[in-house]
Amino acid sequence: MYARIAFRFGIASIVVGVTFVGAGCSTIAPVGSLRASHRTTAPRSTSTEPVDLTLVAVREVDLVEEVVAHRDEYRASLDRLHGYYSEHGYAAKQGWAAYELDGLSKVKPFRYLMDAEVPAESLHAADSIAEADAIFGEGQELMKRGGHGVPGIYREDRMIQAAEVFRNMISKYPSSDKIGDAAFLCGEIHKEYLPGQEQIAVKWYERCWTWDPQTIHPAKFQAAVVYDYRLHDRDAALELYHRVVNEGSPGDANTRHALKRIEELTGVDRATQASLPVTP
Repeated sequence: MYARIAFRFGIASIVVGVTFVGAGCSTIAPVGSLRASHRTTAPRSTSTEPVDLTLVAVREVDLVEEVVAHRDEYRASLDRLHGYYSEHGYAAKQGWAAYELDGLSKVKPFRYLMDAEVPAESLHAADSIAEADAIFGEGQELMKRGGHGVPGIYREDRMIQAAEVFRNMISKYPSSDKIGDAAFLCGEIHKEYLPGQEQIAVKWYERCWTWDPQTIHPAKFQAAVVYDYRLHDRDAALELYHRVVNEGSPGDANTRHALKRIEELTGVDRATQASLPVTP
């Protein structure tokens, strides 16, 4: 587990305030919302009328689409402004625009709806594609430069860039035999380096073993750990711990930990666990 002591870079940013009406786990809260103070701008309704969740969900989609459209237009306008200053020789202002554009690359842009955050589970890792391999290597290099594997120090901006590289690779080459590897590393990034994004992390881990059932990565174990220690979802954690035990080798460290946690969570000792029938 990597300590979260990140080198963060100051950036010029525009904060667009949007109030969301949540409707279940399909919505992912941005990192900023975990740190912001909560203000009530209107009295809480005391109506006992049932809420039409379909209408709430539709309203949420409209708001998300509005945010994404304004976000894209903001970046495009800033690109045009940078080009204008460059063309007319306004060096100082060109530098300001370049600095702001660089800042945007260091911010994780959320898509807010789970189906938009993580690609569909129907993909299948199959083909060896040289171009996809090269992009995957770029993502790995960004993670390395960002401090992946170095306890205590990392650069969040590099991790965000790496995640986008992996996602773009999956989007461009959805049949590549590297999409499962990329999904696992996206899970690692969201789990270890981007606070408050556990729900996104477990979805990426799930995509890893769904897209590549023969993956060498401990995606099920990592997802179990997130469900167990971060999301406190005992049922989901236990299901995955059992799969880790059934599919792993007895001497493996992850298998031993899974057995230990099953015993702690259920009160069933290991000897009894071993005598139980194996579930597929």
